[in-house]
Amino acid sequence: MSDELKPYFREAASWDIDRTAQAIRRARLAWGVAGAGWTCAVAVSIALALLMPLKTVEPYVIRVDNSTGIVDIVPMYAGGAEMGETLARFLLTHYVTVCEGFSYATAERDYQECGAYHSAKRNTEWYNHWNQTNPASPLNVNKDGSIVRVQVTAVTFFRKANGLSELAQVRYLKGRHLPGAAEQLTHWIATIEYAWVTPSRDPKTRQWNPLGWRVTDFHTEPESVADTSTVAAPNS
Repeated sequence: MSDELKPYFREAASWDIDRTAQAIRRARLAWGVAGAGWTCAVAVSIALALLMPLKTVEPYVIRVDNSTGIVDIVPMYAGGAEMGETLARFLLTHYVTVCEGFSYATAERDYQECGAYHSAKRNTEWYNHWNQTNPASPLNVNKDGSIVRVQVTAVTFFRKANGLSELAQVRYLKGRHLPGAAEQLTHWIATIEYAWVTPSRDPKTRQWNPLGWRVTDFHTEPESVADTSTVAAPNS
């Protein structure tokens, strides 16, 4: 190789070395940027996963008084505080009054309201009881236009041997009335097991049951088969 060509080849070799080094630097920079991007993406995903439990939707029910027009928010029971017998007595009385009574004018609304107080097992029994294929369904028994009113006379609380305290017996009068006829009164006693659970998040259910009170078992029977009386119907 002539001496005149040696400087040319040295410059060509150095140019190739510079181009290779530049490509290596660019590759390292690209990998660094990609790595930083992936690190940020993973960090954001972890942060979102940690923050998700903190983001909750709290439904609420707005109640409007039909007579005064006053608007307020129905409070929600969180399922932690212990409910006293006073509140349980009110709910038991209301439940028996609504669910054991009957009127065609309010039958659908009463059926849905009672369902809002039921556990899944009790709701299945409630559906089967009201199904028109059942001869004892209120829709069949009262298809002659009868109206059944209920008056609770006593609520007694019990504690089972296993420690269960959400158990009560409700004594009540059931009056079956046909227009123009005397009202037939019968005495009944219901044994009810209930529980306090987290309230439903369904707005329609919470409209009737914002406290999470659930009837888990219900059994009723005539208190005395022979104890039946009649009361004259009021003058129209």
